[in-house]
Amino acid sequence: MSKEFRLVLRVAGTNIDGTKKVAYGISHIRGVGPSYAAAIVRATEIRPDLRMGDLSEAEVQKLEDAMRDPAKYGLPPRLFNRRKGLDSGQDMHLIGADLALSTKSDIDFMTDIRTWKGVRHSLGLKVRGQRTRTTGRKGRAVGVAKKVVMEAARAAALAAEKEEKK
Repeated sequence: MSKEFRLVLRVAGTNIDGTKKVAYGISHIRGVGPSYAAAIVRATEIRPDLRMGDLSEAEVQKLEDAMRDPAKYGLPPRLFNRRKGLDSGQDMHLIGADLALSTKSDIDFMTDIRTWKGVRHSLGLKVRGQRTRTTGRKGRAVGVAKKVVMEAARAAALAAEKEEKK
């Protein structure tokens, strides 16, 4: 390891382990999956066998620029996570906090116009057609609290016996 090797890098607002290979390291950024990361590394012509800590500051900036504007580097639109966005109609790829904000605004929009998905989101129920009879019951009354019911029945029986003896 050279003296300029960095153990932790800050790329696109995310801390990345410097010992990971480039494609695997940038796939830890929210909105960057393994195939998109491999395409970014190929498009920026960075050696894929390098470790993240070995990258220069210019190479890190090139990676960030390619992740934020992949069309400039010739990546096909099928890799983008926001095709024909509602606000601009453009194909783009969002990462990090931009992706989280966009997802939240999409859910708020669906809730405001009262679509089925928006209603399900607002009620905290499953959205994509999954069954709800037996799963997704966390935090609500689940099943029968048999132990509590049995103890209450015993207490009532003891109280009834005491009244009969009197």
